[in-house]
Amino acid sequence: MQIVFSTDKVHPRDRFTYWREEASKAFVMHDFSSSVGRSFRGVIRAGSLDVLSLALFESDAAAIKRTQHCVRRDADDDLLVCMQTSGGMIVHQDGRDAALAVNDMVLIDPRRPFSLSIGSGHGSLVVKVPRGELQGRLRDVTGLTARAISNQEPAASLSSGFLGMLPKHIGALNGQIGAKIAHQALDLVALAFAASEPTGHVALSSRRTTALLRLKVTIENVLGDHSLRPVGAAAAAGISVRYANALLAEEGTSLERFIVSRRLQRCHQTLSDPAQAHRTVSDIAYSYGFSDPSHFTRRFKAQFGFLPSECRSQKT
Repeated sequence: MQIVFSTDKVHPRDRFTYWREEASKAFVMHDFSSSVGRSFRGVIRAGSLDVLSLALFESDAAAIKRTQHCVRRDADDDLLVCMQTSGGMIVHQDGRDAALAVNDMVLIDPRRPFSLSIGSGHGSLVVKVPRGELQGRLRDVTGLTARAISNQEPAASLSSGFLGMLPKHIGALNGQIGAKIAHQALDLVALAFAASEPTGHVALSSRRTTALLRLKVTIENVLGDHSLRPVGAAAAAGISVRYANALLAEEGTSLERFIVSRRLQRCHQTLSDPAQAHRTVSDIAYSYGFSDPSHFTRRFKAQFGFLPSECRSQKT
């Protein structure tokens, strides 16, 4: 990850202005203040991994508020997974407060106002996640915002440890390997938040949630296998097709439809990636299990409302 902004290169009188601008680009639009004054120091490093955008923040003590005015001006639809890397932070959203220690995580929804109280020596890793990617794994995230996910919990420890390694290796991860790593990170994050399971907000039981996540991880890892069928996917996840369909029925889909939908989604992501512009549409479709170009085109348009070639042209 590369430094995209540092206050060391800015005159003290301009630091707040430039920090607010750059932090809004890497985070979301917000109001910013600090009791440190002109001596305020901060550094932002940023990078991306497939569908994930990552930013490392290091700063002095500060207060951040995303007001309703900011929400109206900035239609950011990503979800924010924040992991504390040093110091401490308090997150307030939806009437809840989450106090974060090192390696703790929290989920923030930019669609609604929130505030952060940042302590001195602050460091955090912020991962922007497409809303559909996390909601597809957790169904409803409304009840999970501003709830500290303690690093002392096994699932959270595994997830934060995995996220913590990404900044060091992100430059060497690209293509299909990068995509697999990104989706494994999402699976681990979803597992950590599902395990926190606040009463009344997660529809599935812990056992069912774990089984569903295991099923989804299994499918993600073999999407390119042309022989993949519902029976094989369920067997590889250690459950029956009937149970798999019952789990996915909670999300209004079936095992067969889910497999096709995820294949189409991965094709969409690859077609939208400038680094994959050298590959033909047919090659990308084939790599995710579609052997009939006409069938692929029909299914792609049915899911996204436009042709695969139009998806690519929108990015060029």
